[in-house]
Amino acid sequence: MKYTASVLALAGLLAPASALTVDVDSPASIKAACKTILANLMSYYNGDQPGMTPGILPGPPPNGDYYWWEGGALWGTLIDYYHFTQDGTYNNMSEAAMVFQAGPPQNCYMPANWTASLGNDDQGFWGLSAMLAAETNFQNPPADQPQWLALAQAVWNTQAAPDRHDGTCGGGLRWQIPLTNNGYDYKNAIANGIFFNMGARLARYTGNDTYAKIAEDTWNWVAGVGLMSSGYDIYDGAHIEDNCTDIAKQQFSYNAGIYLQGAAFMYNYTNGSTLWKNRVLGLTNRAIEVFFPDGAAVEISCELSTHIQCTTDMLSFKGYLHRWMAATTQIAPFVHDIIMTTLKKSAAAAALSCDSAGVCGFRWTTGSYDGMTGAGQQMNALAALSSLLVDETYVKAPLTNGTGATSVGDPAAGLDTTGVQDGPLAPITTGDKAGASILTLLVLSGVLVGCAWLSTDFSEHGKWNAMS
Repeated sequence: MKYTASVLALAGLLAPASALTVDVDSPASIKAACKTILANLMSYYNGDQPGMTPGILPGPPPNGDYYWWEGGALWGTLIDYYHFTQDGTYNNMSEAAMVFQAGPPQNCYMPANWTASLGNDDQGFWGLSAMLAAETNFQNPPADQPQWLALAQAVWNTQAAPDRHDGTCGGGLRWQIPLTNNGYDYKNAIANGIFFNMGARLARYTGNDTYAKIAEDTWNWVAGVGLMSSGYDIYDGAHIEDNCTDIAKQQFSYNAGIYLQGAAFMYNYTNGSTLWKNRVLGLTNRAIEVFFPDGAAVEISCELSTHIQCTTDMLSFKGYLHRWMAATTQIAPFVHDIIMTTLKKSAAAAALSCDSAGVCGFRWTTGSYDGMTGAGQQMNALAALSSLLVDETYVKAPLTNGTGATSVGDPAAGLDTTGVQDGPLAPITTGDKAGASILTLLVLSGVLVGCAWLSTDFSEHGKWNAMS
């Protein structure tokens, strides 16, 4: 369907004269608009400047705006941008940023500067970007640097270890990693969703069924504890003090996206099983119903009030939903048409939120730029528009070891607690094609990196304050 000016006018979305001009049916127009939006996005980044830290956006609050995890999300957005547009302007910067933040000694995205305020979801966002780099054959780092697949495996391994999965609430990852952090007593959908998503993708990439089995166990726990309803509503989380029985029922768009994409990878990995097909379809329909009520994506738990209640984190969620829904169409094509029809209309609305210079606001339902600027808002609009190129002939579906992927893996990555790889944890440099037994290695992992965890105020993470 073409979204012409007349259609948008009838929908109340006709752009003012000062809005960014983009034809969402023209790849050339989309690419030009994305380039403009991206230039504004990168004005928030100074990690390539002398004396600054590569990889991160300025922050954290209150002196800055952004937490460490959003840097990981930024590079994933840029990897997808390159994948969809073939514009490699920022590829070297992206590679350098992601390698710098990998963090010695284990290269599992737990760098010393950020461990005191680290959540499983924070670590997981960097792992997702590394996984995407592996799947898209993004330029590989030099051989003496951490490799994309091994980085993703390291994140997954550290999160699969026994000290992250305790017996409270019958299983599941906690939100926070340091036990002294406020939020350590909270188990939430996004931390477990990222772990599920990465397991599904690693299973498909490597052919190792252990990843898939643990991914399915994670799905079953999330559904069983009540963080996912039978109608595919995905709720934020619950506290362990009440055995996760009092569910915080706020719904955020990135939760819908992370489970949908993970389910699509499981559908693909299981050769189109009816079980996962039904789950993909259920999640797709419910995500569209909840988060695209009138065509444009809406962050329903914080955007609809008279005064926007969204934190800095929440202002970036809609872009991830667009990216992960677009990726779903590549590996679960039976939902392609319904998803792309929705994303095209939403992207057209997103473009109207940007002024003629490519500075984008947050709300996509007003038909104009709302003045709410930020890196998250730029990422949202960039993701919405660039994802429309997913059907271009040069855009390949996520690659695997058997379909041309080149990233080198290590199924023992992240498990060594000393910083010296030796014995049974010696690095495997063949891309994990042999499908070594991860479960055995997890038993050998023991205790992870010893860190002097410092107490962190819960509010610093900018997440939903009902969790406190």
